[in-house]
Amino acid sequence: MAEDLNNDLCWPSPAKLNLFLHINGQNDQGYHLLQSLFQIVNYGDSLAFDICAENTIEMAIPLAGVPDKDNLIIRAAKILQQATGTTLGCKITLNKVLPMGGGIGGGSSNAATTLVALNHLWGTGLSTQKLAELGLQLGADVPIFVHGKTAFAEGVGEIITPTELPINYYLIVYPNCHVSTAEVFSANNLPRKTAKISWADYNFDNTHNDCQKLVCDRYPKVAKILRHLLEYAPSRMTGTGACLFAVFDNLDNAEKVKTTLPDDCYAFIAKGANTSPLHEYLHDVMSR
Repeated sequence: MAEDLNNDLCWPSPAKLNLFLHINGQNDQGYHLLQSLFQIVNYGDSLAFDICAENTIEMAIPLAGVPDKDNLIIRAAKILQQATGTTLGCKITLNKVLPMGGGIGGGSSNAATTLVALNHLWGTGLSTQKLAELGLQLGADVPIFVHGKTAFAEGVGEIITPTELPINYYLIVYPNCHVSTAEVFSANNLPRKTAKISWADYNFDNTHNDCQKLVCDRYPKVAKILRHLLEYAPSRMTGTGACLFAVFDNLDNAEKVKTTLPDDCYAFIAKGANTSPLHEYLHDVMSR
């Protein structure tokens, strides 16, 4: 079952899909220049924040295998703390349902939710744009989640054009293998010269994911699930993988295809959201 992102006790941290991912080159610092369409969905993790007067920041339960110095949640809270000079702290509880290393933005979304939630709970009053600038220090996908809109993104993720898409259902499948983003982007045979497209010219069929072939060649489980999904619906890998998605215009068809998947993968169905559940929640909280 999907995590309830409207729970009054928690702040939503939704997943995203890269409906396409084109790599257009690299900048002088070596960062990849991308074009992508980020579709936020109504499924994801959630976080709760216990605010304290001391300026300590800690997880209620440490994230297994992730030291605090690498934990994007802790890092986001500390960046906001340092940027605003607040003397407040917090204890953070993460309810994790999104697979790590899946390419659906779990860690980036967690960081963005931390920035947005603590900016409200600490009363630090930064603008969304300033929060996005702080988020970019943590990862290229963080600003998308901070802005909270399905969006066309360019550059290293900082050039964002909010947009609206028809509401579809997405069958999202994690093949139970971890794909390293660093490994993908450092591969010599990764395509890096895809011509830029205009957002006005976008449609699903004239785009692709530049990382998909490389990942499928290296991870047979990813390739196998993708072939299976393509028998039923338009399908693609999201981000650098390992998650794959198939697009449906109705829930029933998505549920039928879900029953055909192998038992050794994790799958869920999510609905596209033009406005992030995080921002809907923030609006509700501020309206009380």
